[in-house]
Amino acid sequence: MRKIILAVCLLLFIGTMFAGEEVIKKPVTKPKPLVTFIELGSVNCIPCKMMKPVMEEIEKEYGDTISVVFYDVNKNRQMASKYKIKLIPTQVFLDKNGKEFHRHEGFYPKADIMNLVDKHLGIKRVKQESTEVKK
Repeated sequence: MRKIILAVCLLLFIGTMFAGEEVIKKPVTKPKPLVTFIELGSVNCIPCKMMKPVMEEIEKEYGDTISVVFYDVNKNRQMASKYKIKLIPTQVFLDKNGKEFHRHEGFYPKADIMNLVDKHLGIKRVKQESTEVKK
């Protein structure tokens, strides 16, 4: 009987030590990207295929600051309609509020994308040399 009373007292004591403390678990969320880079193209189009490594490099370069999204317009026609796509590939850039701030049609060199994103984010670095063929 003495052991039971001692155990109950111990439990009450421990319980009062943690009374009023709430353990709040917040879900770990990624920060909202400052730029969303949407590539609208096709897995069968040559310039679209050329954009894939560019998109991967941009994603690595900027990390959580940018979200890179690809839509195959042949499989996702509603996105092609939403963004009023005339030809592929088309790149659409959205700010943190989802407002379009730039659009490009055709292959888009990494250096040109980086110059655009850097300008939008206010990043100063040595200007990337464009590899786009001037017409």
